[in-house]
Amino acid sequence: MRTKRNIAISKSAIIGYNVQIGRNAIIHDHVEIMDHTIIGDNCIIGEPDARYYKDDNYTNPKTQIGAHSLIRSGSIIYSGSLFGEYFATGNMVSIREKSIFGKHCSVGTFSDVQGDVKFGDYCRLNSHVQIGSKCMFGSFVFIYPMVVFTNDPLPPSNHLVGTTVDNFSQIASGSIILPGLTIGKHCLIGAKSLINKNVPDFEFHAGNPAIRIGKVTHLWSNENKRPHYPWPYNFDRNLPWSGIGFDEWTKTEEGKMYSL
Repeated sequence: MRTKRNIAISKSAIIGYNVQIGRNAIIHDHVEIMDHTIIGDNCIIGEPDARYYKDDNYTNPKTQIGAHSLIRSGSIIYSGSLFGEYFATGNMVSIREKSIFGKHCSVGTFSDVQGDVKFGDYCRLNSHVQIGSKCMFGSFVFIYPMVVFTNDPLPPSNHLVGTTVDNFSQIASGSIILPGLTIGKHCLIGAKSLINKNVPDFEFHAGNPAIRIGKVTHLWSNENKRPHYPWPYNFDRNLPWSGIGFDEWTKTEEGKMYSL
């Protein structure tokens, strides 16, 4: 482990091999940071939840950061959250308690994940994204800047309902997703859309309020001179099928896990 000045690390924390921890970082109770991970300056890992301030018998739940992760400066990760290998954040990210992320996920600068959410593998959240609690996401879901997922069907209420997004769907910049909806697999939500109803698989919805534009399979790629969807056939940057093609990758043990 390599550390810098002014670091507070709990005696109950577990720090793996070749972990780097930056200046002024705080590592709370029951945090496990796996091998080859970098924790930037001024980060807080395992921040206690609200019970800490009210319950004298509070015990911090386990927080785990997967191997080869990169938590950039100023990020706060709350207790009871679990992150797969190769997780990454931008600067000043807040991820609340009981958040679960699979492997190879990233959360962009100034994003706010409100906790009690679940993401699959290879999900990408761009900058300034807000995710309300109770939302669930499949794998290879990309969420672009300024997107908001809400969870309160009739503010203010005690009953929060998250939205579910299936594998390979794309949520374009500035969109607002209302509570309790289902967005299917391989969907495209157009920029600045207000989604107030369910979106079936392979559909393109856009507008305020959003309407059905058509099937995503009708969207043409001028670059590749063919339909753009399913998009894994046309995009592979930093994805596991880069260099071998999506079809070949789906024949591998890893690829068989993710269905079109």
